[in-house]
Amino acid sequence: MGANNNLHLLVRLAVALAIGLLIGLERGWERRELPEGQRAAGFRTFGIIGLLGGVAAVVGGGTAWLPAVLAVAVSLFVALGYWRERWREQDVSITGLVAALLTFCLGALAGEGELTAASSTAVVVTLLLGFKPELHEIIRRIERSELLATLRLLLISVVLLPVLPDRGFGPWQAINPYRIWWMVVLVALISYIGYFAIKTLGERRGVLFTGLFGGLVSSTAVTVSLARHAHDEPPAPGLLTAGIAAASAMMFPRMLLIIGFVWLPLATALAWPLLLASVLTFAVAAWFSRHADSEKHGGGGERELSNPLDLKIALQFGALLALVMLLARGADAWMGSQGLYLLAAIAGLADVDAMSLSCAAMGSQGHLALDAAAAATLIAAAVNTLIKPLIALALGSRQMGWRVALAVVAAFVGGGAGLWAFAFAC
Repeated sequence: MGANNNLHLLVRLAVALAIGLLIGLERGWERRELPEGQRAAGFRTFGIIGLLGGVAAVVGGGTAWLPAVLAVAVSLFVALGYWRERWREQDVSITGLVAALLTFCLGALAGEGELTAASSTAVVVTLLLGFKPELHEIIRRIERSELLATLRLLLISVVLLPVLPDRGFGPWQAINPYRIWWMVVLVALISYIGYFAIKTLGERRGVLFTGLFGGLVSSTAVTVSLARHAHDEPPAPGLLTAGIAAASAMMFPRMLLIIGFVWLPLATALAWPLLLASVLTFAVAAWFSRHADSEKHGGGGERELSNPLDLKIALQFGALLALVMLLARGADAWMGSQGLYLLAAIAGLADVDAMSLSCAAMGSQGHLALDAAAAATLIAAAVNTLIKPLIALALGSRQMGWRVALAVVAAFVGGGAGLWAFAFAC
């Protein structure tokens, strides 16, 4: 038993030492140009600081006074050394001092036995220290509107979303504040990602990335976001259409994946129509992307982005979702099982995942026949696909609306061919 205790103690102290050496490696490399003896703290010193934190936690026996006293002493000595070093270089940064104090604390955390938390934090801290030039470059390049957009996105997602109740309110308990606000956050997030994707990758690759990424989450939200771009910045409607078509194409395999986890027979029945619809829609997206260069505005330059986060359109989409949820529950309450297809059509106005998951869950429990589940899921997907040209027309332009309609036609042709192939195979 004593040997095991000694082994555990040595492991904790070894992790504490490794934490100090890891952070010290970066700190020593950062100050490697200074002559020997003129660095306040480097590789060896940080290793000793980490080990000292581990020893303090072990010797303290769970009490806080010894680690606290030693932390103050370490801070004073390191601060004195950095003061002398900075006095020569006219450098007012306190990063090294804070890193030394944090190294001691992480060593103490390892000494307490929290090895995973201590080592993981040490890796993150080392990365932050090592990526100093890149992080400073981000600060230099970021604009005030982008900073405010980031803070707004964090406010509506990290602060507001978790405190909303995830349960129904109102008639038929249809209004779920958490799910509605989640869709608001989703639309805002796709708009935010799309802005920086276009800014970083360029217009063509950025729009396509937004479509592909957003289609894994919500093709409707991507349509809303990109159509809004077309309204605010009219150029290159073909490229924005390609992004919407790509998102729509991603919707179909996403549905299959989700349904397959719940009820595999339903996914098997829908595989042909959904996959063929996806292939043809991707083909339309590729065609519009390839022919988008001729539509560049004003001589072919990249368009200038102005709004990283469009909260107005996200809130409007959330209000529409709330209305759809209310109408869907009303149809279910008034018409019962006979309203399944009407319910699917209404639900498809905003989202297909809720309806497809419901059908798969009811089918897997024996409450819904396979044919009915497949028909309801396809109705939701068809309605959700059909509203995309209307969204593009209302929020974007007439030209974009007609182009998105071509992608919709391709999806329906593929879906129809898939249904025929499935029926023929059966």
